[in-house]
Amino acid sequence: MSRREPTPTPPMRERSRRHSWVRVFLPVALILVWLVGASLGGPLFGKVDEVSSNEQTTYLPESADATQVQKLLGEFNDSDSIPAIAVFTSDEKLTAAELDAISGAVSDAPKVEGVGEDVSPALPSDDGRAVQAFIPIDSDAELADATSALGEELRAAVPDGITVYITGPAGFSADLVAGFAGIDGLLLGVALLAVLVILVLVYRSFLLPLVVLSTSLFALCVALLVVWWLAKFEILLLSGQTQGILFILVIGAATDYALLLVARFREELRVSQDKGTAIMAAWKGSVEPIVASGGTVIAGLLCLLLSDLKSNSTLGPVAAIGIVFAMLSALTLLPSLLLLFGRAVFWPRRPRFEPEVVAAEHGMRTTGLWARLAGFIKRRPRVIWIVTTLVLLAGAAGVTQLDVDGVPQSDLVLGASEARDGQVALGEHFPGGSGSPVYVVVAEGQLQDAADILLANDGVDAVSVTSADSPSGSAPVTADGITSVGPPGTPVPDPTTVKGDVLLQGTLTDAADSEAAASTVRELRGQLDDVDALVGGVTATSIDTNDASIHDRNLIIPVILVVIMFILMLLLRSVLAPVLLILTTVLSFGTAMGVSALVFNGIFAFPGADPAVPLFGFVFLVALGIDYNIFLMTRVREESKAHGTREGILRGLSITGGVITSAGLVLAATFAALSVIPILFLVQLAFIVAFGVLLDTFVVRSLLVPALTYDIGKAIWWPSKLWRRGKD
Repeated sequence: MSRREPTPTPPMRERSRRHSWVRVFLPVALILVWLVGASLGGPLFGKVDEVSSNEQTTYLPESADATQVQKLLGEFNDSDSIPAIAVFTSDEKLTAAELDAISGAVSDAPKVEGVGEDVSPALPSDDGRAVQAFIPIDSDAELADATSALGEELRAAVPDGITVYITGPAGFSADLVAGFAGIDGLLLGVALLAVLVILVLVYRSFLLPLVVLSTSLFALCVALLVVWWLAKFEILLLSGQTQGILFILVIGAATDYALLLVARFREELRVSQDKGTAIMAAWKGSVEPIVASGGTVIAGLLCLLLSDLKSNSTLGPVAAIGIVFAMLSALTLLPSLLLLFGRAVFWPRRPRFEPEVVAAEHGMRTTGLWARLAGFIKRRPRVIWIVTTLVLLAGAAGVTQLDVDGVPQSDLVLGASEARDGQVALGEHFPGGSGSPVYVVVAEGQLQDAADILLANDGVDAVSVTSADSPSGSAPVTADGITSVGPPGTPVPDPTTVKGDVLLQGTLTDAADSEAAASTVRELRGQLDDVDALVGGVTATSIDTNDASIHDRNLIIPVILVVIMFILMLLLRSVLAPVLLILTTVLSFGTAMGVSALVFNGIFAFPGADPAVPLFGFVFLVALGIDYNIFLMTRVREESKAHGTREGILRGLSITGGVITSAGLVLAATFAALSVIPILFLVQLAFIVAFGVLLDTFVVRSLLVPALTYDIGKAIWWPSKLWRRGKD
C-alpha cells in the first residue's frame, strides 16, 4: 500500500492560502513603494544645483575670521555680486586707439546678461602692455554662462592681437561650476556602466545584473529625494563634491549588499526547491553582515559631525542617509524581486537543486581558486602573513612623500582653465593679488594703526579704505566711498571723524592663492593682534579652511577607529579579533596613501593635495574596507561554531571569496568613476579609495587576515565562549 499525504484540514488550507497571499502581496507592495519613491526622486537629478552651493566661505566654521569678515562685507558694499577681472594683454605696447577700444568694451559690459552695473574703469599697467577692469557678475546669474558670454563680448569688441581673459573669483568659481557639471550625467552614467559590465562578467546572466543595478539606482533616487528636500529647507548643506560622493557611495554600497544576498540566495536554491524558503534563509543569513557593515559605515560617516568645516560635517549625514537607503533596498526591494523571478533570475546559469552534492561538499567547494588559496594558507600561514605585512609596510613608507598642505585655487580644476591663464597674465603686468584683496575690518579709532601695519608689509602693494558710517559733513572718504591711505604715519583725512567699523582692502603683491600670499596674511594677522581687527578675503579663507581641515583630521581619525572597533567587538563577541582587523585595515590605508603619494608626485605631477584628502580617504577606506572583513569574519564565526576555528577560517574564505572579490571590484569601479569629474580633490580621492579597496580585497582580506587568524587559532575569539569552549 502506498503512503498518501494527509488531506489538509480547513485551518491548514486557510494558513496555506494566507501564506501564499502574503508571499505575493508583500513583494509587490514593497516594489510599488520603491517605484513611487524613485519616480519622485529621479527628476531631481537635474535640479541639485538649485539647492547646493560651492562657495568656500559657506562651509567655514562660524568662528573663523574669514567667515565673520564675509558676513560684514555687506555693511560696506550694497552689492552681493561676484567680482570678475577682465585682463587684456598684448605683445606690444597698447596704442591710444586700442586703449580707447578696450575702455569702450568695458563700459558696454553691463549689456551682457548677468553682468552688474558697477564696472570699474579700464586700468592700464605700468608697462603699457596690459589693461585690467573689475566687472561684477550678479549673484543670481548662471555664473558659467555669464562669464563665458562676457568673454565672448569683450573679445569681439577689441582689435585683433589683444588677448582677453576672464579671471578673479568669478572666473575660478565658473571653472568649478563647469567641473561639477558632469555629476548628474557623466559621473552617474560611467558608474552604472562600470557596475553593469562587472555584474555581467561575474554572473554571466542578462537579468540578474539589471535586477541588482535597479536596486542600487532606486536606492540612490530615494536617497536623493530625502537629501534634496533637507537641503531645500536648509537643514543640510549640499555641494557638488558632496553630491558626487553620495552618488558613488550609494551605488557601490547597495551593489555590495546586493551581491552578498544574491550569493546566499544561490546557495540556498541548491538545497531548497521552494524559492520562498530559499529567499527567507538567504535574508536571515545576510541581514546581520549587511546591517553590521552599513552600521559601521554610518558610524564612521557620522563622526564627521565633529568637524569644524561644514563641507566635512554636512557630508556625514548626507552620505549616512545614502547608506541607510542602500541597506533598505538590499533587504527589501532586492528580496522582493528575487522572490518574483526565482531561479529564472540567474538564466541562463540557473542553480540546480542538488542537496546531495551540497551534502557531499559539506557546504564548501573543494575545487577552484578560493579552495586552492585556503589550502595554501593552511600550509604556510605564518610565512604568508609576515611577508604580506612587510610588503604593505614598504608601500606605506611612501606616505612621507604625501603633500597635504593645500593647493592653490587655480589648481583645483584640472585641464585647461581661462581663469588660471588670466591670473598668470595678471601677475605679469599687475600686482599678483589684484582683484582678490585681503580684507581687514577695523573698529573705529584704530584705522590709522591698521593701515600703517598693512602698508609697512612688503607683501602689500596698496591699501584703500571704506567706511560703513560716514557722518555728513565730515566724510573721510571720497564720493565713491573709497580713498587711498597714505604712507605709514600719514593719517587719513580727519580719521577721528570715522564712526563705526572700517574696511581696509590690501592689494597683495603675490597671487592670492600662492604660498607667499598666505605667508603675508598670516604675518598680518600676527601684527594686528594688538588691533581690534578681523582679517578675511580669498587668501584668509584658504588659510582658515586648511587649518580647520588639519584639526578635523587629527581629531576625527582616532574617534572613527574607536567607534568601529567597538562595533566589531559587539558583532564578533571578541576583543582580539576586532583589534587585529582594525590594525590590518589601518595598515592597508597607510599603504594606499603611500602608493598614492608616489603616483601623485611621480606620474600625475599633481601640485599637492587638500588637507581633507587623508581624512576622506580614511573614512571611506576604513569604513568600507572593514566591510569585507565583516563579510568574511561573520561567516568565519558561523563556520567556526560547527567546525572549529581554523577549519572555519578556511571554509569562510572559500565560501565568501568570490562574492567579496566581486563586491570589491564593484566598489573600486564606482569610486574610480569619480575621476571623470575634473576636480583635483575628487580625482585624488577616486584613486586612493579605488586602489585601497582593491588592496583590501585581494591582499588584506584574501591573504593577511585569513593567514594571521589561522596562525593564532581560536584565541582570536578571546574572551568569548567560542574561545573558551571552541576548538582549533
